[in-house]
Amino acid sequence: MQRIKTWLNQYEPMTLITFACLAGGLFLLQRLTSEVLEGETLGFDQTILLWLRQPGDLGQPIGPGWLVHAMGDITSLGGVTVLTILTLLATAYLLLDRKTVIAVFLFLSVLSGWLASTGLKIIVARARPDVVPHLVDVNDLSFPSGHAMVSAVTYLTLGALLARTQRFRATRIFVMAAGIFLAVIIGLSRIYLGVHYPTDVVAGWVAGSLWALGCWLISKRFIVRTAGEAESDRG
Repeated sequence: MQRIKTWLNQYEPMTLITFACLAGGLFLLQRLTSEVLEGETLGFDQTILLWLRQPGDLGQPIGPGWLVHAMGDITSLGGVTVLTILTLLATAYLLLDRKTVIAVFLFLSVLSGWLASTGLKIIVARARPDVVPHLVDVNDLSFPSGHAMVSAVTYLTLGALLARTQRFRATRIFVMAAGIFLAVIIGLSRIYLGVHYPTDVVAGWVAGSLWALGCWLISKRFIVRTAGEAESDRG
């Protein structure tokens, strides 16, 4: 019992919560992947996709005409081009701000997350949904949603690492909330456009969040704290 207490005292409460979230997320991802491979989620997925289209014309989504254009713009925020530019700019900013270790860690975290997304797609090999017409062009595999996972990896990792450079708690919360918001709306746009099953997107969110959480945990353990974090602790 004493050993357990000693081990617990070595870690911050947030770190322990993160370990619990990682374990729960891995279990959820494993169960979801298993259900998808067995075809258990297909009925649910098809129902949602059909619900988002006009009953008499499956090529027409529900909602006003401007919503389709807006969803196309939103989904581009999770595309390779936008995320690559964003990651490079954030890395350059951190380098110029003399935060070299965080800059390198950010770049490697995002790059490895992209590779993990590609690997999962190849392993599961789920075809794109053909229930409704696609409103944007796609040509790769479906599970998990690359846009959902990679945007979660990128925006949440960016948020977590950039938050470490902020002095005020409110600013750190805003940065993280913005990353979560972007990952969510990008994933929803993929469902609305008919290019992903809902379970693809949920799996992408879970996998991307797990990756970002793992990166945050590593950064807290091995990367020297910034002045902003120290100031926050004193406050």
